[in-house]
Amino acid sequence: MRTHLGSCHCGRVRFEVDAEESLCVTRCNCSICLRGGFLHLIVPAAQFRLIAGKDALTSYRFNTRIANHLFCSSCGIKTFYVPRSHPDGYSVNARCLDPGTVDSVTIGQEFDGQHWEQHIHELRPLDT
Repeated sequence: MRTHLGSCHCGRVRFEVDAEESLCVTRCNCSICLRGGFLHLIVPAAQFRLIAGKDALTSYRFNTRIANHLFCSSCGIKTFYVPRSHPDGYSVNARCLDPGTVDSVTIGQEFDGQHWEQHIHELRPLDT
């Protein structure tokens, strides 16, 4: 495990996440992930720490209103959120991690978020 730093585009929102050096992420084709290019690194809450910018975060909820999508109110980047699939963890956008600590990123799973209810059972559980 390694601690990775990450941020939004303007740098107001900064976070740390403990994960492997080589990341295996999930790509989802739901409407919000597809449009935003989000690559999911889903971790338990204990492996995620917001270190700056809590006051800069804006919440967006849609459809079932369970997932809490958090965006920087200054630059609009969604660096992480609390996913509907794993409400006891965080989904970090691997694209928002600072360079230098990530050895590689591979797409380990393609998730059919356009048909979420039919495919949720296919998502990997959190490693605790």
